[in-house]
Amino acid sequence: MRWPRPRTLRARLTAGLLVLLAVGCAAVGGAAVLELDAFLTDRLDQQLSDTGSAFAASLEHPGTDHDGHDGDEHGDTRRQAAETPGVRLVDGDVTNAAVVRHGEGPADLVAVGLGGGSRSLAAVPSDGQGHSVDLPGLGDYRVMAWRGRDNDTLITGLPLEPVEAAVDRLELVAGSVFGLALTGAGVAGALWVRWSLRPLSRVAGIATRVSELPLASGDVALPAPAPGSRPRSAEVDQVTHAFNGMLDHVENALTQRQRSEERLREFSADASHELRTPVASVRGHAELAPLHPGPVPPEVTRALERIAAESGRMSTMVDDLLLLARLDAGRPLERTPVDLTRLVLDAITDARAAGPGHRWYLHLPQEPVIVPGDRHRLQQLLANLTANARLHTPPGTTVTVGVTLGDDGTAHLTVTDDGPGIPAALRDHLFERFVHGDGPRGADGGGTGLGLSIVAAVAAAHGGTATVTSEPGTTTFTVRLPYDGPVQEPVLGTPAPR
Repeated sequence: MRWPRPRTLRARLTAGLLVLLAVGCAAVGGAAVLELDAFLTDRLDQQLSDTGSAFAASLEHPGTDHDGHDGDEHGDTRRQAAETPGVRLVDGDVTNAAVVRHGEGPADLVAVGLGGGSRSLAAVPSDGQGHSVDLPGLGDYRVMAWRGRDNDTLITGLPLEPVEAAVDRLELVAGSVFGLALTGAGVAGALWVRWSLRPLSRVAGIATRVSELPLASGDVALPAPAPGSRPRSAEVDQVTHAFNGMLDHVENALTQRQRSEERLREFSADASHELRTPVASVRGHAELAPLHPGPVPPEVTRALERIAAESGRMSTMVDDLLLLARLDAGRPLERTPVDLTRLVLDAITDARAAGPGHRWYLHLPQEPVIVPGDRHRLQQLLANLTANARLHTPPGTTVTVGVTLGDDGTAHLTVTDDGPGIPAALRDHLFERFVHGDGPRGADGGGTGLGLSIVAAVAAAHGGTATVTSEPGTTTFTVRLPYDGPVQEPVLGTPAPR
């Protein structure tokens, strides 16, 4: 059977403390029991040595004592404790045996009455040292043997029952005291370990709160550092100090990142604002030059047309960068009721005019879907999504623009096409800035790579999200926007108005 291992540091420390304490208690208790047993046994040996073989010698010659004087016919019981046996052996056989009873004279015991004890007694060496034997019918005894005057063996002994009772009593008391001590130490140790590890618990709590913070962007307010331990613990203080140092380092890095992002946003806004005028001027002059009444060579006309086209593209990019800079800066948008279904109808009409080679379909509910937001920004979001579907799919592709209502209080704006799909390597970076597609969807038609990043930024500014799912034959862009209106049944598969 495998015992479950403690999983927490607090449980492991408490369990280790209890194991060490249990080992210590067992060692102390075992040593005390062994020492008491040895001490009481030595006392029995000393008592046997003091009384000597007088009682056993009286059995050698009944009616005389150890000094040869007249005595009791059963043996000399003077100075003999109760339950003291006396045995005489000749050539290993018991010839005489008696035991002192409480308040009585000695009672004769035949050799057969000793049973297997005869063999045990015969094996006791005649060295005047104490030996423990088990006498059937009498119990455990401490006996001592001497050589008699008739070349026989005289054995006397004392019962071990008092020694065993004292040792058992000590074992019971020690077990009870140590059990109570272990229980109290376990409770007190658990409280002490828990109190000592409170700084680590605070560090873990702060780390958990930091892990839940959005550290990717924006201004981040980190929790206060963890306080030091009381009383001071070198190991816990080291962990706390290291964690606070790491927290300071992370906070400094986040501050530097925030400052860098702010400087970059300010640069993008300032550069975009400053570029709008010269780009507009270049574009105006490029469009004005072909209107000159004099003859213009064809090469110059083509060059001016290219300049006008590229300046128009640059003007669009500058406007997009300026919009992103404003959204990144958190400038508030308009908050008015916007008919999302009307925006979809207008966007699909514009998309069909720009991409007549595609098949455009609508998926709208029966009633208008009104969301709070900025009409112009949501219109730009729709225009970017339909332009993305038109520019990155071949002619003949079916594009469906729909609005559905979710159970989570959001309106779902979807743009789905049955084109070749988006490569997996590009899918995770699709909403980043200046990301251009490759392969079948890579013919961006002169796109700036900012359209989908504007979609994500506008959705986030409205408290929503923008996601994409794609596989060969199906690509769906989904924008979720907050919505508090009733849920309505959609009308499916409606062709776009012509």
